[in-house]
Parts: sequence; structure tokens; C-alpha cells
Amino acid sequence: MIKMFSTMAVAGLMTLAMSGVSQAQEKTFRKMTAGQPAALQGAMTQSQARKACRMEMGGTRESKAAINKKMKTCMDLKMNGN
Repeated sequence: MIKMFSTMAVAGLMTLAMSGVSQAQEKTFRKMTAGQPAALQGAMTQSQARKACRMEMGGTRESKAAINKKMKTCMDLKMNGN
């Protein structure tokens, strides 16, 4: 009787443990797939993005540091398809 009870208890605990793992995996998958999809259409290579950003920023009168920051942001956006 005790052996049967302990076997049933172990089986129940294993079932709970397995359902907890699958729920955690499902939650993680939902977090990964939530949000906006990656925009790959219209994405540029690094050299294409650099040329396009240079054309956009031609003639700006700002400090070199400000231009570098804007170039980096511009290139990131163009390489991600925005």
C-alpha cells in the first residue's frame, strides 16, 4: 500500500514538473516572438548605408562628434531596412 502510494506521488510530481517546464518554454517563446518582425526588405549593406547617409548629411554644419552619432544611427536604420 505504501509502495503504491509513493509510486503515485512520484508520478504526480513528475507530471507537475514536466508541465512547469513546458509552460516556461511556452512563455519564453511568446516573449521571443512578441513585438515587431525584423524588417529585411529594403535593408542595405554597410557600404550602401554609409553612402546613402553621407548623401543625406552632406553640407551639415555640426561638430564631428554629432555627425558621427547621426551617421551611426542612420547606418543602423538603413541596414535594418528602415
